[in-house]
Amino acid sequence: MCQVFISADPVLYQSRARSVRLHGVATSIKLENLFWQVLEEIARRDGMSVPQLCAKLHDELVEECGGVDNFASFLRVCCGRYLALQLSGGIPQDVSIPISSLNAGQVLAAEGRAATFGELH
Repeated sequence: MCQVFISADPVLYQSRARSVRLHGVATSIKLENLFWQVLEEIARRDGMSVPQLCAKLHDELVEECGGVDNFASFLRVCCGRYLALQLSGGIPQDVSIPISSLNAGQVLAAEGRAATFGELH
């Protein structure tokens, strides 16, 4: 089992800091390269740069939840959910389809069905 995981390219788990602007303030976010790659794919789907995507996610999270305790961890969870939602069919694997064009309710329903299915097995 472990061979599947330990054979990963070490570049994927090396950390890299990137500078982004959140509300006009430059800040540094440090993530592993794998997460930066996933964020690049998410951003590209909607015609954004990674800094633009990070700013949009940050703003919407603050609007919805009132604040952000650990934004880097939030971004990692976003990447995991994105990949899981692709597997469950909630987000098409065709990266030419913008995420903004999807019905959020249907995407979240697919996530709920996948979680329920997982609990049954």
